[in-house]
Amino acid sequence: MADPAGAPPGAKRAVFLDRDGVLNHVMIRDGMPFGPMTLAEFALVEGAADDVRRLKDAGYAVIVATNQPELARGRLQQSALDAMHAKLRAEVPVDAIFVCPHDDADRCACRKPAPGLLLSAARAHGIDLARSFMVGDRWRDVEAGRAAGCRTVLVDMGYRESLRSPPDHVAAGLRAAVRWILGDRAER
Repeated sequence: MADPAGAPPGAKRAVFLDRDGVLNHVMIRDGMPFGPMTLAEFALVEGAADDVRRLKDAGYAVIVATNQPELARGRLQQSALDAMHAKLRAEVPVDAIFVCPHDDADRCACRKPAPGLLLSAARAHGIDLARSFMVGDRWRDVEAGRAAGCRTVLVDMGYRESLRSPPDHVAAGLRAAVRWILGDRAER
């Protein structure tokens, strides 16, 4: 498959991580996830820093690709988002964070399930999408990864929503996703 971002030969491989539900905890209401709105609500998943470090040690760039529609809806302040991302960067060795601030009604190219965030990140960081992975906890993440030409991993949190198409792998959490990506399928 041709790389939709037009990656040059020798481009890097990456793992794109959704933020809410993969790197940090979400609040569940009526079976659906809701991301944190304040720094006080922002709690990283245990072991996230170690899991990301393992990916980086294996030669992957690690890039966060997150939808934050509450910005467009006026419920999330940019300063709160900036504080959460400062905490994330201070504690987890990610290479970059790409944010879609739009709502579905905006019909943008960057809101997952569209692949725009991944394509932009690939261009900016010289990523070979065909050698990369998208890890997320929702159908939107799987679809974005598939549309960008990545292999996909669903972190199954048991939400009340259906997948549109199957991921390449289903994992119980970030640690299990990292093990699968690295080919380390032994349980620890």
